[in-house]
Amino acid sequence: MSGAKPSFPALRHSGFRFFLATTTAAMMADHIEHVITYWILFEKFHSPVLAGFAVLSHWLPFLLFSVYFGAMADRFDSRRIIQVAMGLFMGVSLAWAVLIYTDTIEVWHACLLLVVHGMAGVMWLPASQVLIHDIVGRDHIVSAVRLNATGRQLGQLLGPGIGGGLMLLLGPAAGLVVNVLIYLPLALWLWKAPYAGTERRAQASARGGGFFEAVKALREVAGNRTLVSMILLAGITSLFVGNAFIAQMPEYAHDLGTEKADFSYTVLLAANAAGAFIGGMILESSSVLRSTPRTAIVLALIWCFVIAGFALTDSYPVAVSLMFVGGFLSLAYNSMAQALVQLEAPSHLRGRLIGLFQMSNSGLKFFSGISVGLVGGLIGIHWSLALSALFLLMVMAGLLAFSMKTK
Repeated sequence: MSGAKPSFPALRHSGFRFFLATTTAAMMADHIEHVITYWILFEKFHSPVLAGFAVLSHWLPFLLFSVYFGAMADRFDSRRIIQVAMGLFMGVSLAWAVLIYTDTIEVWHACLLLVVHGMAGVMWLPASQVLIHDIVGRDHIVSAVRLNATGRQLGQLLGPGIGGGLMLLLGPAAGLVVNVLIYLPLALWLWKAPYAGTERRAQASARGGGFFEAVKALREVAGNRTLVSMILLAGITSLFVGNAFIAQMPEYAHDLGTEKADFSYTVLLAANAAGAFIGGMILESSSVLRSTPRTAIVLALIWCFVIAGFALTDSYPVAVSLMFVGGFLSLAYNSMAQALVQLEAPSHLRGRLIGLFQMSNSGLKFFSGISVGLVGGLIGIHWSLALSALFLLMVMAGLLAFSMKTK
């Protein structure tokens, strides 16, 4: 049919194909490092406080610095920003390898490396989203953002297995040296990639990227309900639920009563990642869902019911199924919201608004540990997650009404 939309339109751009492959590999390397280093930290220190710091150092930089690095992506060459981030990732993996091989690692070493890794992550994401727009343009941005999110899910899905395999076959130190090489293709490809974004950078303001500048940018686009509602959607879902249930997954697996809780835990995580990956493939190969604010919010509303159902079920097969569906819905509404921000953002504010979206989407997950984790210590993690999801459902009903209002 001549009127049918082509599948995977962003892949028509050869530059995006290289970008997607190398970015997926870099995300896989990110998770390989997590698997190896978290295991070493557990074996070496047996410190719940250090494990908690690992989570804090991962999310807090997104809360504090997303807008700043988004503003940098507006004003400077996003290719070079990503290369700096890749350099930091590689340096961290190499430093871990040396410290593990020489058996000289101390707590302060671990804390410093975890912080640098977190800063590299927040530097990478806004610049990456800006670069996607430079590569594919407005017409294929929805496809590109969704494929990028799907590729990241694939990296998250493969990373733990490959990381565990490297650790068993080569040992932790050698495995991390190999990991350095996995980051390298993205950094090398960006060296000559012809996407400097010169016209966009010429239009960008020389203003800084602090919080107050982010507020000014948001005020400038306050009349755009699509932009505001998608940033709010990212923020409230992360604030109340986020992915805090992932950290509690071992306890959910145990409470579901299976004989091998460690295997059940792995399957639940894999189901969530697989649902996101398969969902991305389905959405890209068909025109099932249109990218609109209403669609994104409705998908997030359904996700709330799924998460609440997962929290309350006592059936392991049902829990696995709900995790799969939850992964599909999370990928769908998150990538849709991100793409709509890309589409609606003025060129001179794109990086700042992407940074603000990343702050909402990633940084506010820091606080979901309170609503799900700390409250779970008082009333149980099943009830804390279910109540958080239901409260989020009510808030999003108001957001849906806001998004549908006429100006």
